[in-house]
Amino acid sequence: MNQSQFPGQSHFHRAVEETPFHRRTAALNRNNDWSRWAGYTVVACYDTVETEYFAIRNAATLLDISPLIKYKISGPDAQAYLNRLMTSNVARLADNRVSYCLWCDDAGKVMDDGTLFCMAPDDYRLCCQERHLPWLLDNALGFDVQVEDITERVAALALQGPTSAAVLRRLGIEGVDLLGPFGHFQVAFGDAQLLISRTGYTGDLGYELWTDPTMAEELWDRIMAAGAPLGLRPIGTRALDIARLEAGFIAANQDFVPAQQALRRNRARSPFELGLGRLVDFHKGHFNGRRALLAEKENGARHCLVKLDIEGNKVATGALVYHGRRREVGHITSAHWSPVCKANMALASLRLPYGQKIVDDLWVEIYVLKELKWDKVKARCTLSPHAFFRHPRRNAMPPGDF
Repeated sequence: MNQSQFPGQSHFHRAVEETPFHRRTAALNRNNDWSRWAGYTVVACYDTVETEYFAIRNAATLLDISPLIKYKISGPDAQAYLNRLMTSNVARLADNRVSYCLWCDDAGKVMDDGTLFCMAPDDYRLCCQERHLPWLLDNALGFDVQVEDITERVAALALQGPTSAAVLRRLGIEGVDLLGPFGHFQVAFGDAQLLISRTGYTGDLGYELWTDPTMAEELWDRIMAAGAPLGLRPIGTRALDIARLEAGFIAANQDFVPAQQALRRNRARSPFELGLGRLVDFHKGHFNGRRALLAEKENGARHCLVKLDIEGNKVATGALVYHGRRREVGHITSAHWSPVCKANMALASLRLPYGQKIVDDLWVEIYVLKELKWDKVKARCTLSPHAFFRHPRRNAMPPGDF
């Protein structure tokens, strides 16, 4: 992963800022290894990527996710407004629930994806990677709705891993065992509120914690103390990138170019081309990009995003994909070696019909350093129909101590 840009960071940078947890993360960052994420400085790796990765899969981990962009969308028309923007049916989202969602431009190309929290019928919180305030405000014309950027007013942590629920219990938080996947609830925390959601980006059991920045350091300290006997450790963005790829989760500006940033129109992708057609509801009424997506559904997409299992152990970051060793049919968007699955995994954007009707004789071109020279080698790859790693404990009720 590029050290200067975490997946989802816009190309339009602000001045680098520190998150509310910076003093705590800086004190533990022995490598002095940092990356930029949405204009903030965050830790890329505290110790070693392998150590942090295995903590995700075997214990519990803490990651500063404060740079996520957060919008408060409220008012009598909040639901109708969001239903006009999102491809999915927001009316189906109940109170105290979270949904994964995405939104498109008029050409049906994805602008961003994110999570939508329903706090009340007239109060929502949208969390995403890119900044969209001018676009959100333009689309609010005609709706009785207020849109606020509350990114700097919310500090956030991701608590992920098999013992994450046990950490919250040791913290004295009641109701953890009753919280199902994509649910959320609030508890009092000092002079503020702590919002706890059973969400995450690892494909494992996990939670995200949201509170006022004034309580950030106290929250960090209490979680670290409660999790110490359970092997809790802080992690950086590099270990997270391996876990999210194992789970088959996509990242903006890595697996797709947000439509508003694409310099060429053929670089943008539709929900169908990203394998997210399930998030498009044509029955709910009009929404941004609906006409273009209907036409694409009828005429067929041009690309597809697929999961690849590549032979060998040479990571194919940015590599080209070929059919029959010679015909170029796409490129790798994300790639890592999976320590748990022992697989050379990747996501790739392929031109149709490759990846759907034509799935055999696919090869990846990888550069390998041999005797101080870069040499090109071809490695066979096969399509993987499922995510490489999604553990049943992710949806277990109640969450165990695994």
